[in-house]
Amino acid sequence: MSLLLFFMWGGMFLYSRIALFIDGGYLDNVLKWHGKAKIDYSKLAAAMANDHLLLRTYYYHCLSYQSPNPSSEEKEYFSNAQSFFKRLNRLESFTVREGKLAFRGIDDRGFPVFEQKRVDVMLATDLVMHSTKKLITHAALLTGDSDFLPALQIAQSEGAHITLYYSDESDDIRPHDELLDIVDDRRLINKDFIHSIKRGS
Repeated sequence: MSLLLFFMWGGMFLYSRIALFIDGGYLDNVLKWHGKAKIDYSKLAAAMANDHLLLRTYYYHCLSYQSPNPSSEEKEYFSNAQSFFKRLNRLESFTVREGKLAFRGIDDRGFPVFEQKRVDVMLATDLVMHSTKKLITHAALLTGDSDFLPALQIAQSEGAHITLYYSDESDDIRPHDELLDIVDDRRLINKDFIHSIKRGS
């Protein structure tokens, strides 16, 4: 059984409480570097909670893009993403926040360019709300996006301890130094970590 951590906050001894904030797009890219590993999201949440009392896990992502006249392949990808989000929402204390994927044109190689909308704002808003309302004492983020720096600073000013889960497999997914510098603790997502949260492990 996990040991719950106690701490002093506002003159009272309380259980340490944590919320998890997972950038689904970033996690997808990390898993690609690990052979498109299939993970157990309940195990991921338990690992990130790290003996704190888990309030809730938030997962932020977008459904796959569908053109105005979607092909059968686009419809299949969209349906699979909907099913996946539904399964995640049914996990214990798990909430999926859906953003919107916007088409931004074609790049120099002829590939479509997409941009996630609303995801960053939702994650930052949830983090600030949980910390300012004293719902949590700790927060764990799985992301590489330095756009969250202002939200992290607010959460820390409210007394929240921030842990970052990240990968450094390539420049594409390695977090900006500012993000690594500002957090209170860092956890590298390496081969051993992925193995520990794989399905059936």
